[in-house]
Amino acid sequence: MTGTIDNILGYWLTLKDPRGGFYGEADSAGRIHYDAPRGEILNARIIWAFSAAYSALKKTEYLEAAVHAADYFLRHFCDHKWGGVYWSMDSTGERLDTKKQLYAQGFAIYGLSELYAATHDDAALKEACNLFHVVESKFRDRENGGYTEALARDFSPLEDMSLSAHDINAEKTMNSHLHILEAYANLYKVWPDEELKGAVKELLDIIGTKVKGPDGHLQLYFTRDWKVIPGAVSYGHDIETSWLMLECAAALKDFDVVNRVRPVALELGKAGNEGLLPDGSMLYEKLPDGSIDASRQWWVQAEAVVGNLWLWKYHACPEGYTNAKAAWDYIREHLIDTELGEWYWAILPDGSPDLSQPKAGFWKCPYHNTRMCLEALQILDF
Repeated sequence: MTGTIDNILGYWLTLKDPRGGFYGEADSAGRIHYDAPRGEILNARIIWAFSAAYSALKKTEYLEAAVHAADYFLRHFCDHKWGGVYWSMDSTGERLDTKKQLYAQGFAIYGLSELYAATHDDAALKEACNLFHVVESKFRDRENGGYTEALARDFSPLEDMSLSAHDINAEKTMNSHLHILEAYANLYKVWPDEELKGAVKELLDIIGTKVKGPDGHLQLYFTRDWKVIPGAVSYGHDIETSWLMLECAAALKDFDVVNRVRPVALELGKAGNEGLLPDGSMLYEKLPDGSIDASRQWWVQAEAVVGNLWLWKYHACPEGYTNAKAAWDYIREHLIDTELGEWYWAILPDGSPDLSQPKAGFWKCPYHNTRMCLEALQILDF
């Protein structure tokens, strides 16, 4: 998986702003939009990607990029008055959207805890722990379980809590709970706190009992008291959750937790693979009306590789290796931009790359594809 070195992270190094942080957007033709807003998700994921890659590959430029991104993040995205992290900045570092999205708090914890694992920078760990306490004190729903999707800057209620234009305005979502779980488990690896461990165990139970539906697929949106709001079947999230929740359970080093999670993970992996196509790719989603979005989104293909490798190695499913290889072959042949670097946003149903979407931006980050490469290197023991 040398693509991590040559194609993905090499591209992201070109977006490093010498004044601080990383530029907020680049289009499919490789043109950097220097004045574009900067999203918290992109910046937190950059910290994670370069930190994790440094830990695995020991390339000095990755460590320098991670520290460069974190210095900017800690100065600009962290709310030093109210706590938590903002949603976005303008290109000069001034606040744009100050809402506190649960999903954003999670990726801040994820990135900063990974930076601490790579550097033992106490400032990174301190902020990650602070954010954990913010989430537990401000977002946690102690009556119904789980966490509120979003709050205002001062943690007062918000009318519109939707994560993106693609998402329903819901009080609780699968996506945010999955990535708070991921963030908490990553933090636990470097800060084995008992309250944190309890929160990870509760999140695993929530995903297994409330978020996973009776058909094995994830349910995406919920009311405050966990009533389901109808949404799409997201094959990419099914397969991603199948391996990620098992990895998070393993982080606790508790065999009882792992054994409870294992059958849920297997069921989700099989449900996600319902979206596999004969060419090795995975469909994006099935909409509530039964129609199919047949675009091959970059992140879904990356998760198809990792999820199937986990099915092969940790569930003794021999077809997992075959599926993972087929998905990787599809990525290599269609999604990777071998001329300009990185991956296209998606391959359209007619087989052409989607050039209308950015190569880098609020949601196009070096996260799913870098993580795919690093997971494959570890699982295949290269």
